[in-house]
Amino acid sequence: MSALLAYQQQATSNLAFIEGDRQLSYSQLQQQVSQLSAVFLSKEANYARIAIALDRGIDASIAILATLSIGACYIPLDLKNPVKRLSYIVNDADVQCVIGKGPCPSWLNKSDLWLDIEQLPSLATELTQAQAIADDTLAAILYTSGSTGMPKGVALSHKAIQNFSEWAADCFNLCHTDQIASLAPFHFDLSTFDLFSSLSRGATVHFVPANLSFSPSRLTAWLQQQKITVWYTVPSILSFIALKGSLDNTPLPQLRSILFAGEVFPTPLLIKLCEYLPEVDFYNLYGPTETNVCCYWPVNRKQLQAEQPIPIGIAACNATLSVDSDSSELLVKSDNNLSGYWQQGQLIPACEVDNTYHTGDKVSLNQQGEYCYHGRLDRMLKCSGYRVEPAEIEQVILQQPNVENCAVIGLKDSTSGHRPATAIVLKTEGELSDISKAVKQQLPSYMHPCKFLLLDSLPYLANGKTDYLALQKQLESS
Repeated sequence: MSALLAYQQQATSNLAFIEGDRQLSYSQLQQQVSQLSAVFLSKEANYARIAIALDRGIDASIAILATLSIGACYIPLDLKNPVKRLSYIVNDADVQCVIGKGPCPSWLNKSDLWLDIEQLPSLATELTQAQAIADDTLAAILYTSGSTGMPKGVALSHKAIQNFSEWAADCFNLCHTDQIASLAPFHFDLSTFDLFSSLSRGATVHFVPANLSFSPSRLTAWLQQQKITVWYTVPSILSFIALKGSLDNTPLPQLRSILFAGEVFPTPLLIKLCEYLPEVDFYNLYGPTETNVCCYWPVNRKQLQAEQPIPIGIAACNATLSVDSDSSELLVKSDNNLSGYWQQGQLIPACEVDNTYHTGDKVSLNQQGEYCYHGRLDRMLKCSGYRVEPAEIEQVILQQPNVENCAVIGLKDSTSGHRPATAIVLKTEGELSDISKAVKQQLPSYMHPCKFLLLDSLPYLANGKTDYLALQKQLESS
């Protein structure tokens, strides 16, 4: 049995999930996963990849666990994405099934793939243990922004997710009394902690109501009410809580650990949060989607200085780390590493023959022997925890008939990391409204440029390449 299905070994009466007024014990979870697995197996198709078109919550969790139990791979969809992006992912992943809720959506042009979770037959089935699954079997494909101009599927094996989830459960001492707050969407790699680390130790996962993300004071009140003990989230959310979470009059006595990842946490705001929560242990977890977590830093409050960024720390998950002597790029050899990139129905290798992955991140070692992050060697941005490749935004803009050229850079933001900004050269005089509309129709909200700047021409270096530094200054001053 895969360790990703270790929830089957937990005390059956304990609560596995809480979502609003809905609760599910471990025994009920096992029963519902078995029933959905039986439905999958009853179909004539041999499911290898199943897209999950359900919002973060209990139903999506059941669908993911049922998918894994039959040895298939899950592809979580972000239903807030534009329909063109959803269609692309479903076609690129070459899925055999899309499970969702309600009638088949218009973006799915193959209605025979659609399974409505509310209309499936309740097949009589006994609780069954999952069959043995090979370590290298694909468990998930998580789509991120791609440098080629299209979304890119990061393919993760059972071994990769299992290696991280077991390390995290051990490192952060998860147990059956823990109450875990889950806010990360399932297409985000942070969710592997919420789903697999938590369930492997019999903890209870509480799904944070989506609307609380925009109300820091209500979110902290919810954390207090649910008696949350462990939370893994992004710095942008924690920054809002530090600033507007009413922590001075909302004590969180049960909260034991806060884990954060996905973007740089501004040190002044981390200091502020540490002051509000003196009994809480904080951990900075680092790693691109391709490695999940490869570094972590238990926050040392005495080491925090407002004018200095925090370290990404030391090797995590038994990873072997090295630094390229010429470029200072961080190289990672880990069981967490991706199996490859999924493109047009096939797996494309992404690591060297010894399983080393080139992160594209520039790092150094400090006096304490901890790794410190110094930004990207390429143009990739991190926006509210999401990876954004400027080339994907540029491709959408360049497809517009009146655009002669464009370039996208990132403007620094104290709470969200970066925000994309775009300089555009038009062929003739025109309005930006059509371009902005096209971007909103084809790209998710975190990729929408916060600023458009019209130029007669882009700045260039002597070698003919775009001068991104000069462009950065122009967009920051405009």
